[in-house]
Amino acid sequence: MDHSANPAVRFADIARQLREELLSGRYGIDGRMPSEAQLVRRFGVSRPTVARALRVLGEEGLLERRAGSGTFVRQGPKSGAASKLLALLVPGLGNTEIFQLICGEIASLARLHDYGLVWGGSDQPRHDPDLTLKQSEQLCQQFIERRVSGVFFAPYELVKEKEAANRDLAVMMREAGIPVVLLDRDLVPFPNRSDFDLVGINNVAGGYMLAEHLLKLGCTRIHFVARPLSAPTVDARIAGVREALARWNVKPDPNWIHVGEFEDTKFVRSLTGPIQPDAYICANDHTAAMLMRELGRSKVRVPEDVRVLGFDDVKFATLVSPPLTTIQQPCRDIALTAFRAMMDRLADASLPPCHLSLAPRLVIRDSCGAYLRRGEPSR
Repeated sequence: MDHSANPAVRFADIARQLREELLSGRYGIDGRMPSEAQLVRRFGVSRPTVARALRVLGEEGLLERRAGSGTFVRQGPKSGAASKLLALLVPGLGNTEIFQLICGEIASLARLHDYGLVWGGSDQPRHDPDLTLKQSEQLCQQFIERRVSGVFFAPYELVKEKEAANRDLAVMMREAGIPVVLLDRDLVPFPNRSDFDLVGINNVAGGYMLAEHLLKLGCTRIHFVARPLSAPTVDARIAGVREALARWNVKPDPNWIHVGEFEDTKFVRSLTGPIQPDAYICANDHTAAMLMRELGRSKVRVPEDVRVLGFDDVKFATLVSPPLTTIQQPCRDIALTAFRAMMDRLADASLPPCHLSLAPRLVIRDSCGAYLRRGEPSR
């Protein structure tokens, strides 16, 4: 018995769910689909409803019936059959909170617009490991074979081969006719721009806001901390800090930009030694938290001895002690804008490439020293 009040809607829902599953690779290398009896039990519907859903997928060129064997995923859809499937290529998704939030919003928008969504190599984000460059190349090939409609791509950072690899991946998809919308960062070094659509925050403005906030608090010796091989967004943030210093007629200290790993004791000593700047602006909240940990180990107080600011406003920004002053990434707005850019690109491939920058917002907490008691020393 079909338990749905509207069987026509029910069969369409089943077809949509199965379409997402088979295009995301759920049914393995051999592509064998569950039997009709198994699908009847799974969805709690009648056999004719299941058969109708399978027939729709067969007409789309996604399934084929093999006499005596069952129903299988067709290896390569029929020519001209366009899938309603989008994909996310986001290396390190599980370790980057802002991308988890952005991708979650994109997934909701995809469902709302009747698109399936592949998170990297699966339809379940929690199953995605950190992707190596080779794995990403293989995933792009899978996207091409499955004829995905478009790909949201957050380019690699923190790896030596990132610039060439990011370009190769994006061009591979473009040459296959798959639109690419870049999330958060570009493929090329700042201030250059690639010819791909890009949606992210205005990082220059964000860096400027952080530095200007410190300058208003009386800080003049402002330093910047980042990891090697960071994304072009970090250089944009540095440019914003530099612009604020210039506008305030403040000459930066020599070697005011620190680039290194916190596993390097020499690098850590250069940050936690007896000669301190007024404040550190960090490339992101994770770097700020690591710096605050090392400062604490060296008995350097934040913000009394040195102020520390981050970028992103991830969850633990309020959990570190003291809570972190930072720039908030408008993750929901980034997702909405990126999805709209993808829909526009799918509607008209001849549109010129767009760079959509969202406004940053300064979030003031204790780590910047704004709330130090009047008369309390900040050094």
